[in-house]
Amino acid sequence: MQKRACLELLSAGRSFSAAAAISYSLPSLAFDYAELEPSVSARIMEIHHSKHHQTYVTNLNASLEKYAAAEAKKDIATCIALQGAIKFNGGGHVNHTLFWENLAPKSKGGGGSPSGELGKAIDAKWGNFDNFKSTMSATTAAVQGSGWGWLGYDPAEKGLKIVTCANQDPCSTTGCVPLLGIDVWEHAYYLDYVNVRPDYLKAIWDVVDFKTVESRFAAATK
Repeated sequence: MQKRACLELLSAGRSFSAAAAISYSLPSLAFDYAELEPSVSARIMEIHHSKHHQTYVTNLNASLEKYAAAEAKKDIATCIALQGAIKFNGGGHVNHTLFWENLAPKSKGGGGSPSGELGKAIDAKWGNFDNFKSTMSATTAAVQGSGWGWLGYDPAEKGLKIVTCANQDPCSTTGCVPLLGIDVWEHAYYLDYVNVRPDYLKAIWDVVDFKTVESRFAAATK
């Protein structure tokens, strides 16, 4: 429910005041911090979830409160000044919430390959799953600085796309519905892989939960 509200908040043309009264919170994980090892260490998971994501949530709530106060005063200049912080922290919350849902230890469905309609769509677009993985990994590795790689569904073209976003810009800013996101901010991998981002992008596939991705694809294509 919170994720839907935050996605609406980030949609073009929506007033931030519509969600100003909502207080966002850090989502719980469906697995323990250590369960994604060796792909992602417990230390990275703990810091990434409890520190980085929590900071986005805290700053989003504070920015929305300030926005609501400024709007009540008809302080347009402050409202405009706060939009960057709302986009950045709101994007951080939305992106990370999706990211955690993308992941699962092997004992709980992580790894493997997509099946059903998503599997067919990937094969039709990239030839086979291995070609898709290599293409998405290479595209995501090439993100300059901090950002995200996404598998998205483009409603206008009615097809899958691999897109990238800088910083915490959400996938929705590309016009695509997010299906699978991979965080390539250094805090997502540096303690494990140092500066070798491609090694992280190779390992992350072992803990991707494609059942979640398939359900997102089914919802996006209804």
